[in-house]
Amino acid sequence: MYFELFDVFLLTLVCLAIYYWLSAQKIREFALKAARTECERLNLQLLDGSVGLNKIRPVRGQAGSLTLKREYNFEFSATGDERYIGKITLLSHRVIDIYLPPHRLV
Repeated sequence: MYFELFDVFLLTLVCLAIYYWLSAQKIREFALKAARTECERLNLQLLDGSVGLNKIRPVRGQAGSLTLKREYNFEFSATGDERYIGKITLLSHRVIDIYLPPHRLV
């Protein structure tokens, strides 16, 4: 059995896609944990228990290397009546910003 160059190319693309998907899932779980921690710290409710990817773009990191900057949205509530949309920004595996809009306090 032998592989042609095109077969190796396709196999490489499939492997890279799987690696990217697994990496993205790990980073999404990290963002969810950070959002949950921030909501607990401020005595807020994290609604739906999830985060959603809003933006992704390549940027230069501190060392000058190319990395991905991801922005996730999550919903939270202070009283249980209203929903507010918060944002968490990650640069690779680091949280660089958590934004919570003005909301009602209990």
